[in-house]
Amino acid sequence: MAKLGVNVDHVATLRQARRAAYPDPAAAAKMALEEGVSCITVHLREDRRHIQDADLFAIRKLPGCRLNLEMAASDEIIAIALNVRPEQVTIVPERRQELTTEGGLDVAARPEFYRDLTKTFSAAGITLSFFIDPDQRQIEACAETHAVAVEINTAAYSEAVSDKDTAKTLRDVQRAAYTARNLGLILHAGHGLNYRNVTSIAAIEGVEELNIGHSIVAQSIYVGFPSAVASMKRLIEAASQKKRIAG
Repeated sequence: MAKLGVNVDHVATLRQARRAAYPDPAAAAKMALEEGVSCITVHLREDRRHIQDADLFAIRKLPGCRLNLEMAASDEIIAIALNVRPEQVTIVPERRQELTTEGGLDVAARPEFYRDLTKTFSAAGITLSFFIDPDQRQIEACAETHAVAVEINTAAYSEAVSDKDTAKTLRDVQRAAYTARNLGLILHAGHGLNYRNVTSIAAIEGVEELNIGHSIVAQSIYVGFPSAVASMKRLIEAASQKKRIAG
């Protein structure tokens, strides 16, 4: 059954807009954990535009927190990850001028580098995942690095406007999921998922975790953070339950 991982980056985005001491991403993470989410995801960017080092260490200390650290494969951030020792690291592409992560990682372009990176994190007892587009070549490249997991980028699906494009991009994710499962990779998905579009992704066979942040933080303005998390969690669980019944 698909589970919900909550990304608290945009709690930090709101705080950093005024360089205030609030809202606190660690407090939001604690609330999410109390709602029974699978993990807390944070992206420690090289430019520290939202999550700060102190946030990462505070969230790491939360009881019962399975931490997924999104990060670029830079020497500085790798060193921090090996110090913090999250349960999982997800390698993402990163450009300073982007508003949010744009596109998946090109693992196939640097297979030896990513294979060595997998060995580094594996030796530290950290699960390594790659954030990739729903592309057969990239999934196969991830498997060749001996990574444990992949996160399929759902941006194209989330941003589709027409029914035709929505159906096509959903099929792309479904095919990518099928390939990943057959190669023995743990399957995660995320990017742009919200309360209107999440169920079709949650219903895909083999998807174990969905990482969602912006839509939950946005919804929390109206209903509060715990309620926003709980609503998303219910949607994912209902879609997974229907999948099991259909099967």
